[in-house]
Amino acid sequence: MSKKIDVTLRIWRQNGSNAEGDFELFQMNEVDTAMSFLEMLDVLNAELERQGVAPVAFDHDCREGICGACGAVVNGQAHGPDSETTLCQLHMRRFEDGDIITIEPWRAAGFPIIRDLMVDRTAFDRVMQAGGFITVRTGQAPEAHAIPVSKEEADNAMDAAQCIGCGACVAACPNASAMLFVGAKASHLAYLPQGEPEKHPRVLNMVEQMDKDGFGNCTNHYECEAACPKAISVRHIAKLNRDYLAAAVISK
Repeated sequence: MSKKIDVTLRIWRQNGSNAEGDFELFQMNEVDTAMSFLEMLDVLNAELERQGVAPVAFDHDCREGICGACGAVVNGQAHGPDSETTLCQLHMRRFEDGDIITIEPWRAAGFPIIRDLMVDRTAFDRVMQAGGFITVRTGQAPEAHAIPVSKEEADNAMDAAQCIGCGACVAACPNASAMLFVGAKASHLAYLPQGEPEKHPRVLNMVEQMDKDGFGNCTNHYECEAACPKAISVRHIAKLNRDYLAAAVISK
């Protein structure tokens, strides 16, 4: 059963990566706890526009926890207090009457701020592009049993493929590392026969691009796994490290 609560929003406002930013306070009264977090921000922005004030910029798209577009740090936690949940799936029933809610963007050198809560995540696109394409001719979808893949490897590939590229792993990591994202994307193909031919150059190129974009190193804090809305395991980081070492030796 929903109820009405009053909350104070402490939101980071910043007009571009080179501008100075600061927190601004907004009082929200009679917030329906059945609202999603993004719906609550929609209500805030509608009121700001009525007042002639610039609305709070934030990323969103499908609002179904699939696209990976939304993202913000809520009270110090990427995507908020619920585990395995994107920001659009967070609901106001997780907060109490009188709460002060601090909302800020992903903090990482690889994610420069565009405006307010919006960050530029095209660094992830560049990492994916560095991975290139597979050369195996796929054509139409083959019959399920045409290419033999063990159940274990198929499951591992599917687990990695769940990554939606939201960037929560980077935001949660004290080093702003993108190793969980890169590990998941590399593992997705490395576990499958179609991705085998380019396995080694792919991992070398993706890691090189990750470093170019200023992401930090993994020091095994496991914050990335805890913050991931799709529960991607850090074992994909371990596989990335193994594949990278093997590729580095073979390429010499």
